[in-house]
Amino acid sequence: MHQILKYFPNLTEKQIEQFSKLKNLYSFWNEQINVISRKDIDNIYEHHVLHSLAIAKIIRFNKNTSILDVGTGGGFPGIPLAILFPDTNFFLIDSIGKKIKVVKEITKELNLNNVNSEKIRVEKIKNKYDFIISRAVTNFPQFVALVKKNIHGNDKNPLPNGILYLKGGDFTDEIKNIKKSISIYNINNFFEEEFFETKKIVYWEFNS
Repeated sequence: MHQILKYFPNLTEKQIEQFSKLKNLYSFWNEQINVISRKDIDNIYEHHVLHSLAIAKIIRFNKNTSILDVGTGGGFPGIPLAILFPDTNFFLIDSIGKKIKVVKEITKELNLNNVNSEKIRVEKIKNKYDFIISRAVTNFPQFVALVKKNIHGNDKNPLPNGILYLKGGDFTDEIKNIKKSISIYNINNFFEEEFFETKKIVYWEFNS
């Protein structure tokens, strides 16, 4: 938890309380339904919460922004971002019902009224959103092809609407055919922990 306060020192008391509850909530639910590697639960704030919040280092979402979190798993990056941006609307989806059960229980416990979640594949989603967020659920060009139908072009944020994708390692070849549309941010420019050395945010700007 100290790492969250280290990089986000201006949290409200309510946000501090919500972030503080995450370790115990995920520890409890992870015993019932495995959504985080059991050996990784002690690193939840660094490897999952802070990693999710890296997106907030490149954009501060405006009020009433709509965000779709695709393949959210246990609620990352959606839940930490929803705590940080209480006036932004998040829709978290995953194709695995057990994971969405965890998301629903944790958002209920935290009173996150700006989060909805559903067991559904993104192919079935018809609505459009300002941003799509995700933690590396597939090859990036495939992901763009899958979700670009769900982005609309009504920009009201510091960055134009698009995709914010958390990814690790070297993926130069993967993006060579779409690199004109994207910007890459190295997370180790924001967070000094070794874990973030190879972690990146890929931002793809929607062009309607």
